[in-house]
Amino acid sequence: MMVTELYDALRSAGAPEGKARAAAQAMSEESLATKTDIARLERELLVLKWMNGTAVAGVVSLLLKSFLG
Repeated sequence: MMVTELYDALRSAGAPEGKARAAAQAMSEESLATKTDIARLERELLVLKWMNGTAVAGVVSLLLKSFLG
């Protein structure tokens, strides 16, 4: 997979074809997130949301207990 926009920009700037192709392929492999990466991050965020909600609920319950109980 190659970032064609980067390849085209490098070629129009005068970079040799081999170097432009290698740079575009390196960028696509190193810096672009895949669907798998995004799905993994969404799962991790879901766990963090639940952890945060549980912590907030615990603090609220302790505050209510101290003021009302």
